Amino acid sequence: MLKGVLTILAIVAITGAIDDFDPFIDIPFKRIKTSAERIEAHGYPAESHFAETPDGYVLNLFRIPHSPKLNNAGGEGRPAVLIMHGLFSCSDCFLLNGPESALPFNYADAGYDVWLGNARGNIYSRNNTRLDVKHPHFWKFSWHEIGAIDLPTTIDYILDRTGQQALHYVGHSQGCTSFFVMGSFRPEYNAKIKTAHMLAPPVYMGNTTEGLIVSTAPLFGHHGIGSTLLENQVLLPQNAFIQRLLDTTCSNQPIMLGYCKTLAMLWGGPEIGNLNQTLLPQIAETHPAGVSSNQAIHYIQSFASNEFRLYDWGSRKNLEYYGVAEPPSYDITKITSELYLYYGLSDGSANKKDISRLPELLPNLALLHEVPDPTWGHLDFIFATEVKKVINDMVLDYSIAYDAEESNK
Repeated sequence: MLKGVLTILAIVAITGAIDDFDPFIDIPFKRIKTSAERIEAHGYPAESHFAETPDGYVLNLFRIPHSPKLNNAGGEGRPAVLIMHGLFSCSDCFLLNGPESALPFNYADAGYDVWLGNARGNIYSRNNTRLDVKHPHFWKFSWHEIGAIDLPTTIDYILDRTGQQALHYVGHSQGCTSFFVMGSFRPEYNAKIKTAHMLAPPVYMGNTTEGLIVSTAPLFGHHGIGSTLLENQVLLPQNAFIQRLLDTTCSNQPIMLGYCKTLAMLWGGPEIGNLNQTLLPQIAETHPAGVSSNQAIHYIQSFASNEFRLYDWGSRKNLEYYGVAEPPSYDITKITSELYLYYGLSDGSANKKDISRLPELLPNLALLHEVPDPTWGHLDFIFATEVKKVINDMVLDYSIAYDAEESNK
């Protein structure tokens, strides 16, 4: 494990050092595709939208307004769904399984107006109207700001564009954590959610077995010199040269499949038994997609405290920001959205023991679903070969049932 940590730190140092380096090298690098281009490549219409947060971050949203299979381009009032990615990820991740197995396409084919979100700091939302990306204050955020600011901004933008009063929400990993932040910290947004589907939700994390979190907890679990040195900066910075080298190697050299699998394990943990390995070259194109170091530190703090609470800045700054020496806990009893929780038994990040703490605290929990397959892990919720049958169909059925019931009222 120490070797893995040192490897990641080395990558951080190398990519950071050459962040401004623009080498000329005669290697046939593939041109990176945007989420819109990935959607259009399968014959679906795609739109790119931008929403600015109150603190100046420009969030890039992608939309599939209708399905070519339904011939419903002119229809109005289609129910909207927002799908939100996890840590180190972006909107691309939900598209890679293709039009038959990827959740956005499944929703579009069922008649939904599909929106894919991107959190501040990733490759699609790395712009701020007030701050340069190289300014340390640009990176002074964790998943708290994503839940308290980015999600409300995104939801308001979608509802304004579609004329809908509420939408469905699907989050994976950090997309769940940030939703729990929004529902408790900005409880007025619960009324804007029809159903909320949490895929592998890391909320309480005291029992996580994810190696990097456990091994780095002594350094970053409580605010100290480790957090002070690492916080407020980009973690695993996106570098065009390094990224193209990785995805080109993964795509063109089948002998390197083991190396590409290692990349996936570093990003999502060792539970990749159900992973559709043909997706590895595409995953390597844009992942890791970029995060603030504070997002990772905040998760490590959650493991160390065994609580779901705001970012720990140390007692002095906590007093300044929160009025108390210890960071306050989120009151998740305020989350009144209709919640559906899905978890896997081989998920080292969203552990069954931790998820079992949630039901008694959630006033409107509609479903707590344990995937029967004992090998189902964290990334399987988006990249597994059987994800449509195991997860997507269920999520879609509950959304359709909710809309049908509402239309009959």
